[in-house]
Amino acid sequence: MNDATNAIDAVQYAQIAGGACPLSIEYQWINPGLKDTPIALFLHEGLGSIALWKDWPQSLCDRLNCRGLVYSRPGYGRSTPRRADEHWAADFLHHQAQVVLPALLEAIGVSQSERARMWVIGHSDGGSIALLYASAYPDALAGLAVLAPHVFVEAMTVEAITQARAAYETGELRKRLKPYHENVDSAFYGWNDAWLDPAFRHWDITTTLESIRRPLLAIQGCDDEYASMQQIDKIKASVSHAQLVKLPRCRHSPHRDATDAVNEAIAAFIQTHRIA
Repeated sequence: MNDATNAIDAVQYAQIAGGACPLSIEYQWINPGLKDTPIALFLHEGLGSIALWKDWPQSLCDRLNCRGLVYSRPGYGRSTPRRADEHWAADFLHHQAQVVLPALLEAIGVSQSERARMWVIGHSDGGSIALLYASAYPDALAGLAVLAPHVFVEAMTVEAITQARAAYETGELRKRLKPYHENVDSAFYGWNDAWLDPAFRHWDITTTLESIRRPLLAIQGCDDEYASMQQIDKIKASVSHAQLVKLPRCRHSPHRDATDAVNEAIAAFIQTHRIA
């Protein structure tokens, strides 16, 4: 293990193409001294950012004895905010997986050989992005672990996201999120408007997952307030080699609600399938 003083790099910024203007994406390396180890790439939830992960990526990378890479997607954290008039289309998660993520990896110099050894770890919307990335680039990763991912839209998800809007506009949610985002309205309404758009109700990536070839671990809490266990059951139906972990007394954020169980499950999974 590298010295604790070298456990995490300062936040850096990468520039990638973004239509008329380039996008600035904040990213950060964890355990950068472990140059010869695989990368664990973390993809945050629909309201997340580098800062909102808090110390979980560090704890998991220490458990795995590997490097980590975290970043805030455009619209989140200290990355380029979403324009006030910009509405994310129903394929916004596809765009993140197939355009933004590969562009970021290219911009920061993650080689093709490093990508082939990379473990992609995503939570919620980030889990969906991880699945879409693995579907589109089946050889550009070693495997993936997804926590509370979405693969189709359920009525209970729409209802929970509707309640989140009320909590943001009339409750304390905006105040709680504000420290983690340069433009908190950009982060919230980008996610919330996209999910509540009637056009998004038909979003379903279950058949897309059939092209995933690498090892896949899907974890979900039995008390998830945003989705039912059908989400990971449908992953298993589409990807027969997928492994499922269903955690009791756990809600939509397994890495916070059941940290030790999640770390052990991911560590055992990666140890079984690790190439080098």
